[in-house]
Amino acid sequence: MVKHRWFNSMLLSACLVLLPGCSNTAQPSLYQRLGAEPGIATLVDGLLFEIEHDQRIVHHFADTDIGRFRAMLAEQLCDLTGGPCQYSGSTMQQSHTGFNISLADYDALVAGLINVMQRQQISIADQNALLALLAPMYKDISYR
Repeated sequence: MVKHRWFNSMLLSACLVLLPGCSNTAQPSLYQRLGAEPGIATLVDGLLFEIEHDQRIVHHFADTDIGRFRAMLAEQLCDLTGGPCQYSGSTMQQSHTGFNISLADYDALVAGLINVMQRQQISIADQNALLALLAPMYKDISYR
């Protein structure tokens, strides 16, 4: 009887220690960590401000329908980060054909995005997660 009580006590202790690791508490998506729809909207608006004030890249947006660009970028970021959106815009290659975007232009845009994320106090881990999702797109938007 003593061994049985000891065993039950040890089993109960083990369950209490292991239970939190077994619970179904999924980490929030990057979309949620960025602030969901309002956070993405703030991120996009901040990036538009950065673009407008960056003489290195603003010329690439001279003939852009900014309202559509804003909506498509927000939709794309929502989709990429695990939000409830499905991106409905053109491919990156289609929408950037003829813009002659260089690595320096891309880097300037990324620097602007980083500035916005820092102002929004987005964690470094979440900044890196978003940048990792965007980095592969360079091959589709750069000048050929």
